[in-house]
Amino acid sequence: MANQALPSRKGNKKALMVAPPVVSVIMGSKSDWDTMKAASEILTEFGVAHECRVISAHRTPELLTGFATTAEARGIEVIIAGAGGAAHLAGVTAAQTILPVLGVPIESKALHGMDSLLSIVQMPGGIPVGTLAIGSAGAKNAALLAVAIMAGKRASLRGKLKSYREKMKRKAAEDTLP
Repeated sequence: MANQALPSRKGNKKALMVAPPVVSVIMGSKSDWDTMKAASEILTEFGVAHECRVISAHRTPELLTGFATTAEARGIEVIIAGAGGAAHLAGVTAAQTILPVLGVPIESKALHGMDSLLSIVQMPGGIPVGTLAIGSAGAKNAALLAVAIMAGKRASLRGKLKSYREKMKRKAAEDTLP
């Protein structure tokens, strides 16, 4: 998944420039994309430049170490990590960076995501991982939490987040039952 493209402000050119990502969305395998695309969609909606990558804590540990230890230097501010089963991705990432790591438990076949949830949420004291709901709702909320974290120093994101919440409020108020 490429970084988000933004329109160029130079002259009348229609060229696109690519903003460097400030959020990384990582997942343990390609099959996790069905869940984690909800995070990418929210980040895109808010105009947050991000990258999406498959990095496995178990199958590619060296790749994960390189990713986690260089993320801050690359300008990443928040990491969203989705994983299922043993779900060590968020914890291993958090152990190697001081950036906020938000864990999304992927629903598993065996235990319907409870195994993933417990693996992510049970971090030892001193290595925090913000753990969200199982599945797509968790991925969506992880992206919204990442936006809220970054909105502390970005007025434009604060405004977009307020508008998003107002839109949700209006929609709920307008909902009618059949």
